Amino acid sequence: MSPYGDTLKSLPSFANCPQSLQDMSVAADLWRCYSPQSDNWTESLMLNDPMVLAPVADAIRVEPEKRIRDRSATEKAILNAAKSLLAEEGFQNFGINAVARRAGCDKQLIYRYYGGLNGLVEAIGADLGNWVKDRIPEDTGGMFLLTYGDLMERLSLLFLEALRDDPLVRRIVAWEVSENTEQVRRLSEARSKALANWLDRMRGSLMPPKGVDVVAVNALLIAAIQHLVLSASAGGQCAGLTLKTSKDWEKAATALKRIVRGVYG
Repeated sequence: MSPYGDTLKSLPSFANCPQSLQDMSVAADLWRCYSPQSDNWTESLMLNDPMVLAPVADAIRVEPEKRIRDRSATEKAILNAAKSLLAEEGFQNFGINAVARRAGCDKQLIYRYYGGLNGLVEAIGADLGNWVKDRIPEDTGGMFLLTYGDLMERLSLLFLEALRDDPLVRRIVAWEVSENTEQVRRLSEARSKALANWLDRMRGSLMPPKGVDVVAVNALLIAAIQHLVLSASAGGQCAGLTLKTSKDWEKAATALKRIVRGVYG
């Protein structure tokens, strides 16, 4: 073992340093650093000169606040990379190595922060729980929502617009009806729970007309919107209705409003 390795490990702050530095090994006066770009161990620095050790010791003495910020930024980068990869390629090419490459980080960080692929999927599911809240404002002040019909008309149109703008959620909707895997179920449950909670929060004290099965009607409205958007994404039309231009979508929105008003008044 190199004396520099012993010196490094004897530093009081070594235990609190980033794990990537702890994982480095010193042997035969060679510093071996892990390269996330190539997934290969490469001999990169000779430690025969004490000047080489100084920058490493300085790196270990990173302020705690900076380490926390760096971890938070890395976790966010991993989550965003996983979501974009999932949206573009689906589960077929979704794996630890692919996510690490896209995030530009060591794949060991994914295991450390998320516990592996399943933990990462659960984190995406939890993030999707905020999808409706982030995409659709809950503040209805000044919108003059006097009736439950007013509310459902506005929410239906907002949901239509939000779904058109989100490729990942569109993929998840498609997977729900085509794939029966644990990963898809986790994502689907998170999305369904978020939708139900969102509708309850937005409803407030507004009551639907008597005799209307709200759960069934709203489920059909949501299903219709989802199918419309998926069909448009796949072929630019749905059941003979062209859905390519803004005017096409205005026509669909008008029809949606009429359906909502026909049920809720």
